[in-house]
Amino acid sequence: MPIKRVVAPQIDFSGLRRELGLPDEFPEAVLAEAAEAARDTSMPRADRGGIEFVTIDPASSRDLDQAMHLSRRSGGGYRVHYAIADVASYVRPGGPLEAESWVRGQTVYLPDGRVPLHPPVLSEDAVSLLPGGDRAAVVWTIDLDGDGETVAVGVERARVRSRAKLDYAGVQRQIDAGTAPEMLTLLPEIGGILARRAADRGAVNLPLPSQEVERGSDGWRLVLRAPLPVEEHNAQISLLTGMAAARIMLGAGIGLLRTMPSPKPEAVEKLRAAAGPLGIVWPDGARVGTVIAAVDPADPRGAAFLGQAAELLRGAAYTAFGVAAPVAPGRGGDSGSAVAGGRAGSGPAGRPEGGAEILGVPADAGHGGVGAPYAHVTAPLRRLADRYATEVCLAVTEGRAVPGWVVDALPRLPRAMSTTDRVAGAADRGAIDLAEAVLLQGRVGEVFEAAVLDRDEANGKRPAGGTIALDEPAVRAKCLGDLPLGERVPVRLTAADPVSRTVRFERA
Repeated sequence: MPIKRVVAPQIDFSGLRRELGLPDEFPEAVLAEAAEAARDTSMPRADRGGIEFVTIDPASSRDLDQAMHLSRRSGGGYRVHYAIADVASYVRPGGPLEAESWVRGQTVYLPDGRVPLHPPVLSEDAVSLLPGGDRAAVVWTIDLDGDGETVAVGVERARVRSRAKLDYAGVQRQIDAGTAPEMLTLLPEIGGILARRAADRGAVNLPLPSQEVERGSDGWRLVLRAPLPVEEHNAQISLLTGMAAARIMLGAGIGLLRTMPSPKPEAVEKLRAAAGPLGIVWPDGARVGTVIAAVDPADPRGAAFLGQAAELLRGAAYTAFGVAAPVAPGRGGDSGSAVAGGRAGSGPAGRPEGGAEILGVPADAGHGGVGAPYAHVTAPLRRLADRYATEVCLAVTEGRAVPGWVVDALPRLPRAMSTTDRVAGAADRGAIDLAEAVLLQGRVGEVFEAAVLDRDEANGKRPAGGTIALDEPAVRAKCLGDLPLGERVPVRLTAADPVSRTVRFERA
């Protein structure tokens, strides 16, 4: 019997927007500055218009941060050209546009539309790497040997010209059909090499399908969308660039990293113990990332295993270093000073003026998911921190002092990004919770078949239960009862309330 798609004709997300305090519009002064910046036709002197860049994004996207060109090196190995939208050239330090970007922090995505970090006249037009015209960009040139080892890195401001706006599904079809041009055929080749290197160094990549609220011609529905292989390969190019940026900043002793503690041995052992009962093969000596990469997320037991593996990736943060720690509120402001290489604001013996504490390089500067030090630099149209980390890399590469406006921002960015990460996460989860409740209201009492993704043992404070997943609609929810991990069981819907955005089940 075919599964009937569950569709809601209307879902109102405006209450969620108000609850999270998401702004509706940009202030007039911000729009005026953005419009003026968009009219500025000056471009960097370096001309990289001869490089045939293309963008690969979701089909509907117009805020295009990255464009790439891949090629083989004559002596063997590969050359990656990665152009990143040059947001800093359009946002004046100290102006209303910069101030508003600190209020927003990042673009927040909701099913009925995005809340952008920058006005669309910039993010979806003048600064976006759309095809057919010259654009200002920060171009990363990364040379790899045949094994994917980075052998050279260059960073420069340059004008570029994208040749085509491609989408993931279209590129995947070309690659699968064998009709892709050579540049695109190199993407899975290089991406595969980089992914194997990542697994060898202990990186943990969870290939979990994304739960999305999608609008069609007949209304709203919940879907699970597994990432296409080309998306994973594309992500490897971004990770490669972020690791190169981290090395530059660590070498200079100043910058902003995206950090995450390495998985704790006891957590890995707990996951290993869960592998056997779920039928997951864990060969002797295999790294956790290698085991995870071989798991099928479409299989209920595989999905349950990946749900357990998510516990390994906790504690992500932004970590500034080489600058003065932020001054506590009420104690003289909130600025920072660089300490490396005689940069602006440093006092005697490399200490900042006033004797403030210096944020040193963290003891664990790595990112447990990446398996190496890593920085965000590839999405400045959508994420505030990338603009400032990129400026550090440019200054260090060019042998000049890091600009004072960047130095001042670095120690304040971890708190700002933490705040906006929470808002973006709440928006994403809130939209899905609302859609789940709307789609299931009126079906309380019905029995569904579900896969058990996680289980909680009963204790003095809570009954036994866990997390289950329905096939249609694609709901993830809490469920009471004795739940066998990785198995399929019948569950009964006991609550579906759009007002509280709550859905609950119990084992039938």
